[in-house]
Amino acid sequence: MHEVGLMKSILEIAVAEASRVGAARVGLIRVRAGTLSGVVPAALEFAFDAMRGENPVTAGARLQIDPVAAACRCRNCGAGFTPADFVFACPRCRSLDAEILRGRELELSQLEVN
Repeated sequence: MHEVGLMKSILEIAVAEASRVGAARVGLIRVRAGTLSGVVPAALEFAFDAMRGENPVTAGARLQIDPVAAACRCRNCGAGFTPADFVFACPRCRSLDAEILRGRELELSQLEVN
Protein backbone atom coordinates (compact mmCIF):
# COMPACT_ATOMS: atom_id res chain seq x y z
CA MET A 1 0.00 0.00 0.00
CA HIS A 2 1.93 3.04 -1.26
CA GLU A 3 -0.61 5.34 0.41
CA VAL A 4 1.26 4.83 3.72
CA GLY A 5 4.45 6.23 2.20
CA LEU A 6 2.54 9.07 0.58
CA MET A 7 0.82 9.98 3.83
CA LYS A 8 4.10 9.84 5.72
CA SER A 9 5.50 12.41 3.30
CA ILE A 10 2.37 14.58 3.51
CA LEU A 11 2.50 14.59 7.31
CA GLU A 12 6.22 15.41 7.27
CA ILE A 13 5.54 18.38 4.99
CA ALA A 14 2.70 19.53 7.26
CA VAL A 15 4.89 19.35 10.38
CA ALA A 16 7.74 21.18 8.64
CA GLU A 17 5.41 23.95 7.44
CA ALA A 18 3.84 24.32 10.88
CA SER A 19 7.30 24.64 12.37
CA ARG A 20 8.39 27.11 9.70
CA VAL A 21 5.54 29.49 10.52
CA GLY A 22 5.71 28.93 14.29
CA ALA A 23 2.40 27.06 14.56
CA ALA A 24 1.80 24.47 17.26
CA ARG A 25 -0.83 22.42 15.44
CA VAL A 26 -2.04 21.43 12.01
CA GLY A 27 -5.82 21.76 11.74
CA LEU A 28 -6.56 20.70 8.17
CA ILE A 29 -4.66 18.88 5.46
CA ARG A 30 -6.34 19.14 2.08
CA VAL A 31 -5.23 16.91 -0.77
CA ARG A 32 -6.29 16.84 -4.43
CA ALA A 33 -6.19 13.31 -5.82
CA GLY A 34 -6.80 12.56 -9.47
CA THR A 35 -8.83 9.52 -10.40
CA LEU A 36 -5.88 8.34 -12.53
CA SER A 37 -3.23 8.96 -9.83
CA GLY A 38 -3.29 5.40 -8.55
CA VAL A 39 -4.20 6.60 -5.08
CA VAL A 40 -7.09 4.92 -3.28
CA PRO A 41 -8.74 7.64 -1.16
CA ALA A 42 -9.95 5.17 1.49
CA ALA A 43 -6.42 3.80 1.87
CA LEU A 44 -5.02 7.33 2.16
CA GLU A 45 -7.60 8.11 4.87
CA PHE A 46 -6.73 4.88 6.68
CA ALA A 47 -3.01 5.76 6.62
CA PHE A 48 -3.82 9.26 7.86
CA ASP A 49 -5.89 7.95 10.77
CA ALA A 50 -3.15 5.49 11.69
CA MET A 51 -0.25 7.97 11.46
CA ARG A 52 -1.51 11.42 12.45
CA GLY A 53 -1.24 10.69 16.19
CA GLU A 54 2.48 9.91 15.93
CA ASN A 55 3.26 13.62 16.17
CA PRO A 56 1.47 16.01 18.55
CA VAL A 57 1.50 18.69 15.83
CA THR A 58 -0.77 16.58 13.59
CA ALA A 59 -2.68 14.61 16.26
CA GLY A 60 -5.87 16.65 15.93
CA ALA A 61 -5.65 17.31 12.21
CA ARG A 62 -8.43 16.59 9.73
CA LEU A 63 -7.92 15.27 6.22
CA GLN A 64 -9.97 16.38 3.24
CA ILE A 65 -9.48 14.62 -0.09
CA ASP A 66 -10.81 16.42 -3.14
CA PRO A 67 -11.18 14.07 -6.12
CA VAL A 68 -10.09 15.34 -9.52
CA ALA A 69 -11.93 13.75 -12.43
CA ALA A 70 -10.00 12.73 -15.50
CA ALA A 71 -10.25 14.99 -18.53
CA CYS A 72 -8.88 14.27 -22.00
CA ARG A 73 -8.52 15.90 -25.38
CA CYS A 74 -8.58 13.93 -28.59
CA ARG A 75 -5.43 14.47 -30.63
CA ASN A 76 -7.30 13.45 -33.77
CA CYS A 77 -10.33 15.80 -33.73
CA GLY A 78 -9.65 18.07 -30.74
CA ALA A 79 -12.76 17.12 -28.77
CA GLY A 80 -12.56 17.40 -25.00
CA PHE A 81 -14.08 14.56 -23.00
CA THR A 82 -14.23 12.78 -19.67
CA PRO A 83 -13.36 9.11 -20.13
CA ALA A 84 -15.98 6.70 -18.85
CA ASP A 85 -13.38 4.10 -17.90
CA PHE A 86 -9.73 3.36 -18.60
CA VAL A 87 -10.25 3.17 -22.37
CA PHE A 88 -9.84 6.74 -23.54
CA ALA A 89 -11.87 6.57 -26.74
CA CYS A 90 -13.02 9.88 -28.13
CA PRO A 91 -16.82 10.03 -28.09
CA ARG A 92 -16.83 12.09 -31.32
CA CYS A 93 -14.44 10.22 -33.63
CA ARG A 94 -13.65 7.05 -31.64
CA SER A 95 -9.90 7.67 -31.85
CA LEU A 96 -7.80 6.19 -29.04
CA ASP A 97 -5.19 8.94 -29.35
CA ALA A 98 -6.08 11.02 -26.32
CA GLU A 99 -4.04 13.48 -24.31
CA ILE A 100 -4.73 13.37 -20.57
CA LEU A 101 -5.27 16.94 -19.36
CA ARG A 102 -5.99 16.20 -15.70
CA GLY A 103 -6.67 13.34 -13.35
CA ARG A 104 -3.13 12.23 -12.56
CA GLU A 105 -2.39 14.83 -9.94
CA LEU A 106 -1.73 14.22 -6.28
CA GLU A 107 -1.04 17.44 -4.48
CA LEU A 108 -1.13 18.92 -1.05
CA SER A 109 -3.39 21.85 -1.85
CA GLN A 110 -4.01 23.43 1.56
CA LEU A 111 -2.72 23.40 5.12
CA GLU A 112 -4.45 25.13 7.99
CA VAL A 113 -2.24 25.64 11.03
CA ASN A 114 -2.66 27.39 14.37
